[in-house]
Amino acid sequence: MMRLSQRIDNGPWSRAVRWVYSHHVSEHLAVRALRRTLDITAALVVLVIGAPLLVALALAVRVTLGSPVLFRQRRLGRGGTTFELWKFRTMREAQPGHDDPYHDGERLTRFGTALRTTSLDELPQAVNLLRGDITLVGPRPLLVRYWPRFRGDEYQRFQVKPGITGLAQVHGRNRLDWDERLAMDVKYVRTRTLRGDLRLLADTVPVVLSRTGVNRADGVPMHELPEERRV
Repeated sequence: MMRLSQRIDNGPWSRAVRWVYSHHVSEHLAVRALRRTLDITAALVVLVIGAPLLVALALAVRVTLGSPVLFRQRRLGRGGTTFELWKFRTMREAQPGHDDPYHDGERLTRFGTALRTTSLDELPQAVNLLRGDITLVGPRPLLVRYWPRFRGDEYQRFQVKPGITGLAQVHGRNRLDWDERLAMDVKYVRTRTLRGDLRLLADTVPVVLSRTGVNRADGVPMHELPEERRV
């Protein structure tokens, strides 16, 4: 798989960026093994014990939105590699010229909104978790086209695997603006510990149950990361 570093122009940040995400956060082997064990255990719980719920949700999506049932999209992973993220589909097909995040609110159905607010749409990510594409706690995986839009130390978010939940998800979720969200991702990477991850997992439960931060104040799940942030 080609790393996105091979596509970076020789701009002012190119050398720094290559160094940043080629140096992954070092951890003791036992801690890495424990993280992976937790990921696999969580994935198997969802895929095996939660199989009836997954089937029921898949049928509901098929009836309300049609095919395909799954939403699949390339996302940025650790070190600038890409992978295919899986979710349950929550939106109608986009009309021509309306396939950007600013029109997501128009495409969301009532059922799709319910899936998003309860985070049930993310259950298929158990497959990504089992594959090792993502981990339980880490910066959320973002769109591939966002790669050249990050600035300076924001590329440090790629030193670790993206996660299902993280610091930004617990402290505001989609109500954060991009600068705040990316700053929290960098803070997470710099202060990452296993104990901190377990605390974030525990803090995620009330956030999901209260359904806070799913949408911004204007009702849009998340605005596009602006292109003018390029350096």
